[in-house]
Amino acid sequence: MRSKLQKAWFMTLSLIMIISLFVACSNRSNDQPVSPTGGTSTNGIPSGGTGSGEGSGGQGEHPYRDKYDPPVTITTAWGVDPALTFKNGETIENNVATRWALETLGIKIESLWSVTDTNGAFATKLRLAMTSGQPMPEVVTLGAGDTQLVHDLIDSGMYREVGTLFDEYANDIWKKAMNLDPNVWLPYMKDGQRYGIPVLDYAYNHDYLLWIRQDWLDALGLKAPETLEELEQVMEAFKYNNPQGLAPDDVIPLDIGFKNSMNTWMSDPSWVFGMFGTLPEQWNLATDGSLEYGSIHPGMKQGLAKLKEWLGKGYIPQEAALWDENKTAEPAVAGKVGIIPGPYWMSGWPLQDTEKNVEGAVWKPYKIPTGPDGTAMRHGTHFTNGVTLIHKDMKHPEAFFTYQNYLFEHLADPPVGGVFEHGVFEGYDYAFDENGNLLTGDDVPGGSVTAPLRYFLVRDGARIPDAQMKALLNLASGKEPTTVREKEVVLYYGPETANAAVVLLEQEEISKKNMFVGSPTETMKSKWDYLQKLERETFNAIIYGEKPLDAFDQFVKDWKLGGGDQITKEVNDWYDSTKG
Repeated sequence: MRSKLQKAWFMTLSLIMIISLFVACSNRSNDQPVSPTGGTSTNGIPSGGTGSGEGSGGQGEHPYRDKYDPPVTITTAWGVDPALTFKNGETIENNVATRWALETLGIKIESLWSVTDTNGAFATKLRLAMTSGQPMPEVVTLGAGDTQLVHDLIDSGMYREVGTLFDEYANDIWKKAMNLDPNVWLPYMKDGQRYGIPVLDYAYNHDYLLWIRQDWLDALGLKAPETLEELEQVMEAFKYNNPQGLAPDDVIPLDIGFKNSMNTWMSDPSWVFGMFGTLPEQWNLATDGSLEYGSIHPGMKQGLAKLKEWLGKGYIPQEAALWDENKTAEPAVAGKVGIIPGPYWMSGWPLQDTEKNVEGAVWKPYKIPTGPDGTAMRHGTHFTNGVTLIHKDMKHPEAFFTYQNYLFEHLADPPVGGVFEHGVFEGYDYAFDENGNLLTGDDVPGGSVTAPLRYFLVRDGARIPDAQMKALLNLASGKEPTTVREKEVVLYYGPETANAAVVLLEQEEISKKNMFVGSPTETMKSKWDYLQKLERETFNAIIYGEKPLDAFDQFVKDWKLGGGDQITKEVNDWYDSTKG
């Protein structure tokens, strides 16, 4: 089965790459090559040669440079991930990545402001800056969940059309990566033009499976659950017959949180509703071929009833409505959790740290269980994780492409012998001992930093959607790691990541992407915030017993009358327009 899945996946990837090559070749005349070559300077900063210092046309007046002399400035603002760490007294405004940009590319990153991004603080501060006439960043990257703010910024007239810049300045590698799914541009279109540059993400990066404590299953003589009924039997055993000796009140059989969303990147309960035929907070394909909003589907009522039942039995955290993704990681790492839903890469973070606290703890990936009628659904992953906007008054917009072109050439799929072969920044996420042996993690002098890719101007630097899945399937098939990406997976992503990728593909048919990826509709602009607030408050009240289950029926009526019906019409008008 795994061999067939891997073979099918590779055939699909091959076809995609052929198509992408054809498209990229047709645009080749517009590309600007990036020509830096390897090397690492002092202070852990990768460096490289700068070629001619001009664009591919060799025109002395052409603004694009591989390195700018004198340096040019890009202003930005930061929403700092609370899990991000620094060393040597550095900050997001002044760190190894800002020095790298200046020394390698001649680009000075100037921060207008930064904020720790909890409870939507970054979006709030950015919106305040927009409405109060404060200076706005020349380059700003926002997450996939900030769609309304993105379009408010575009509609403000402060941020420019970027498609022509991308066509002129992006290199071949970046263009080919973007062409893996040309629909990535759709959410940021206005009047037929591209106003935001999609931030590419790995394929399947937020698709879910279940991570289960295998040592607990083995000690209890249980097999991994394949159905809802079996899942409840396992949770009951984990809580009241815990093989680690934990008291029932200390055990979280199923670790979920939905403070931010019921459809997010880790530990949400969306798949629970999937067992009843819907996925919340996204637009799904209905039986009649139209798009319907998942949160008003009848299956939501059954899912809410199940979560209420599980809360009463102590299967899920009492604080689930207050816990975000990072918070749910804490009890899992502490060894108090039996099951946590999430992506394939969790074997590396956060779950790899569980064994530091509980000797013999072993996590294994398993499929999403099926519901009463055999249904299973999980939210799928688009190839994007946000968008970058460019201010209309930016003096050197081409400098942003110098920055990203370098990362797509050298970081997105690092070549052996390249500047990012061993990691991101020497002394930060890797180092070498006196004998030249590679050091990572706690062995790095002074300790390694968390997520150094978040230091870059664009979240995670640069990603090619199919790069990691190809590496994972190679390793799952028994191949020895030879490429940088394969070695990276072995070194950083935990022992079960390759197996988890195979588990995902064995259930590929249950992966359902949000089918609406267009700009916010006219009614969404005025009604969506209210409807989302109504949804969150109603669902939490039902789960916690503050409202009866039948409150769901009233919610659906209120949602429809409060603008939902009109939004549904507008969404389907958009969907019909994409069918050609």
